[in-house]
Amino acid sequence: MQQIQITRAQALKTHPAEDKLGFGTIFTDHMFLMDHNAGQGWANPRIVPFGPISMLPSTSVLHYAQAVFEGLKAYRTANGSVQLFRPRDNMARLNKSCGLLCIPPIDEAFALNALRELVKLEKAWVPGADGTSLYIRPAIIAMDQYIGVKAADSYLFFIILSPVGAYYKEGLNPVKIWVSEDRVRAVRGGVGEAKTAGNYAASLLAGKRAAEAGYTQVLWLDGVERKFVEEVGSMNIFFVIDNKLVTPALQGSILPGITRDSVIRLAHHWGIPVEERKVSIDELFEADAQGKLQECFGTGTAAVVSPVGELKFQDKIMKITNGQIGEMTMKFYNALTDIQYGRSPDPFGWIEPVE
Repeated sequence: MQQIQITRAQALKTHPAEDKLGFGTIFTDHMFLMDHNAGQGWANPRIVPFGPISMLPSTSVLHYAQAVFEGLKAYRTANGSVQLFRPRDNMARLNKSCGLLCIPPIDEAFALNALRELVKLEKAWVPGADGTSLYIRPAIIAMDQYIGVKAADSYLFFIILSPVGAYYKEGLNPVKIWVSEDRVRAVRGGVGEAKTAGNYAASLLAGKRAAEAGYTQVLWLDGVERKFVEEVGSMNIFFVIDNKLVTPALQGSILPGITRDSVIRLAHHWGIPVEERKVSIDELFEADAQGKLQECFGTGTAAVVSPVGELKFQDKIMKITNGQIGEMTMKFYNALTDIQYGRSPDPFGWIEPVE
């Protein structure tokens, strides 16, 4: 295994007040970098002071968006230790995204070790206040100095860290979701199941329209028939219909969320019926009219579990759980965060200590 070289920052930043943390705007003192060149493979792993990445205007990622990334968190427990939640799954998903974007795979075990070393160095940055964590962003970008549509030969793998609070300003209060009618995020056969930069750029216009209408996020419909629910801009989506947990099936156009998988495994563990299948927007409104739609929530690393209190599609508005967090939603949120923060045992082997 290659040796990671460490260059420490000469001047350290002042840590922010933990009760003032937003999301993704503050970064720690150091970052991890590693290079890939054709014929050499991944080499020169190093931890260096956080700072600019040098690239020319001709750098291929700027033109052709050959970029993938991940998102995971480190949590501080009550005894002061720091732990990661399902980091191996994030590294495996990063490699799956690499495959879809023609990016050379990373050594997952080495990348996880590098991540641990970086978090160890920055352990003081992991906040301890309730609901806070250290967000971890691994990413790989194409670095060829070439204008032309082809897979690059050189890449940069980096990991940066950011202490964060709640992802949504609503916190754990239900969010309002706007269902996109005329815009689509992805289609099967494309890269919808990859965590890649272009997918998020494609979501911005609909997100802007949703925000202008007073909504927090966009719920995407399928790109072919425009009637089957897929995912929210930053979350997978779940519905509680007639006491069953229902979520869109993974068919290649939505991100296979790690928190999504965690919720499904918890549901199976508790004996809650789970259906992964096609869910049409018309079915949801019909279930709501019949009193069968009991809850709706999103799942993702950033928000963990986020209750949805309202869905708007065309001129129809659906109010869910009277603007309150549902019982099942709360159960999943508590179970996941209790495992993540070390308040409850981890029966699934999801937690990995940093040291």
